[in-house]
Amino acid sequence: MASEELTQTGYIQHHLQNMAYGKLPAGYERADGTVMEQAGWTLAHSTQEAADMGFWAVHLDTLGWSIALGVIFCWLFSKAAKGASTGVPSGLQSFVEMVVEFVDGVVKDTFHHSNKLVAPMALTIFVWVFMMNLMDLVPIDWLPLGAQMISGDPHLFFKVVPTTDPNATLGMAIGVFLLMIGFSIKNKGFGGFMKELALHPFNHPAMIPFNLFLELVGLIAKPISLGLRLFGNLYAGEMIFILIALLYSGGLVLGAFGAGLQWMWAVFHILVITLQAFVFMVLTTVYMAMAHDVDEHH
Repeated sequence: MASEELTQTGYIQHHLQNMAYGKLPAGYERADGTVMEQAGWTLAHSTQEAADMGFWAVHLDTLGWSIALGVIFCWLFSKAAKGASTGVPSGLQSFVEMVVEFVDGVVKDTFHHSNKLVAPMALTIFVWVFMMNLMDLVPIDWLPLGAQMISGDPHLFFKVVPTTDPNATLGMAIGVFLLMIGFSIKNKGFGGFMKELALHPFNHPAMIPFNLFLELVGLIAKPISLGLRLFGNLYAGEMIFILIALLYSGGLVLGAFGAGLQWMWAVFHILVITLQAFVFMVLTTVYMAMAHDVDEHH
């Protein structure tokens, strides 16, 4: 029983660990018992090695899948645009037009200013995040096992859902945050931006310290909540798929039960991955609208 529990724990930990590439110091004893003769960059062979690599470790699987899915997105939409015609549209053209019209409608309802960047950014965020989320519907062991067979490393870490990595979701959220700050200063001026922080919610000089505290906390909370909301929902969904996959090792009856659960959770999860992409897009558009709002203090 103890070994079974350890095996199940190891299975879960293996699926939740990214392919970390980072620097280990000289003299470091690795998971296989070898010792690093000199400091160098390498792939982590265990979760402890990944942790010891520290902040500057790079998650190659997150970066790889994010870039690959972004390229697929650009290629599909570019192909639809080049093949667009006034006649009977193809299936791809119809789909792309539907997505573009949907996102354009959401942006027009949310963003009432003039900025040619916002609608394309909203479209990119919605489709890209949706595609990254969609990888969660690929059976949990297919791509990792394929990567292990190709690499010849049976212990290779390989996560295929970029949005289950907080580095990816918080990275996107910080990018949105920087755009929001940049457009706030551009539209309101640096003085106007600082007045907005200092004179809300109480327009009185004596309340400036209190206002600054409240506004700065709210400002910093925006990218954190934006990134962690997406990460938390997709991480939880991934964890459920992993736990369901464990049922396949429990015999025919549990395996059949797991297959049914997996199908039901996958159907429900389609709503989750779509909703999370939509929420990320809408909040980004709302933040951009806030950056363009100029009130009476300016």
